[in-house]
Amino acid sequence: MKKILILTVLFTSIVNGQVFSGKGDAKFQIGANFQNKGNGIIATFDKGISQNMSFGFTTSYILGIEEVLGEKPNFDDRFDFRARFSANIADIFNIEDKFDVYPGLNVGIKNFGAHLGGRYYFTDAFGVYSEVQFPIAYYDNSPANFVEKYNNQFNFSIGASFNL
Repeated sequence: MKKILILTVLFTSIVNGQVFSGKGDAKFQIGANFQNKGNGIIATFDKGISQNMSFGFTTSYILGIEEVLGEKPNFDDRFDFRARFSANIADIFNIEDKFDVYPGLNVGIKNFGAHLGGRYYFTDAFGVYSEVQFPIAYYDNSPANFVEKYNNQFNFSIGASFNL
């Protein structure tokens, strides 16, 4: 995971561009989600509420999942939903037109956390994104087993981004 985080930081510092246009801007992203002992799909939606801020939602579902101590996770363990707030900071640093960097906070059904992402657009409507998410505070400080950590731990996502 450390290698993935380093690659993400390098990627976001090398590529140039700005794709967030401010209030009213809408982005939809869908991709693969990777975390310890399980991988799945993730979808995000962000809507610009000011020049550099957006509000949105994230949902994820773990598909490829390992049995832990003989226990197979159920729907509640696999599914997650979060509201998110992001600061779209590419124009603050005078980064070019095709790239956006967005740190932010999220609150979900399993934790309060943060995210850091970047998106690069090849055209006005289509691009790629990469994002890391991690919990800051858990709602249950003593999970009974590892199954309760699904969608409640550091995870990495990569996928397609669409300008709506």
